[in-house]
Amino acid sequence: MYKLSTVTRRSALAIFAAGLVARGYPASAQTPAILVHKDPNCGCCTGWVQHLKNAGFTVTVQETAQLPAVRKRLGVPGDLAACHTAEIGGYVIEGHVPALALRHLLEKRPTAIGLAVPGMPAGSPGMEGGPARKYDVVLFGATGRRSFMQFIGSEIAS
Repeated sequence: MYKLSTVTRRSALAIFAAGLVARGYPASAQTPAILVHKDPNCGCCTGWVQHLKNAGFTVTVQETAQLPAVRKRLGVPGDLAACHTAEIGGYVIEGHVPALALRHLLEKRPTAIGLAVPGMPAGSPGMEGGPARKYDVVLFGATGRRSFMQFIGSEIAS
């Protein structure tokens, strides 16, 4: 009679990683890296970058005083502009978009240019410190725009 071996944590992780690779996900990169274009003097942008890092994203920051040119190149409508612009997984991210919305975007992969949180809503990631207010994360693209998710601070609004 054969004795069944106990599954170790290492073997369980190997099985999980093999499943990801079989589904087309590279085992080493479950979340794509994000490139953030920001003004070198912006503190709230630095707070948003830290929010992403805390959520497990690999973040590269490119400081620039030419954000309008970056937004124009990436197709961000002027009325959706905020204080920083990012690129991840073929999408453009404008403003204080919560990490949870980024993960949802990357999971669903809708046809769009990207997501935006226009302005600088109180309580959004990087804008903490005062009372958080409800705000929309806007999905925008060639076919228009719509509310993608609603948040209060970094949490989904109910």
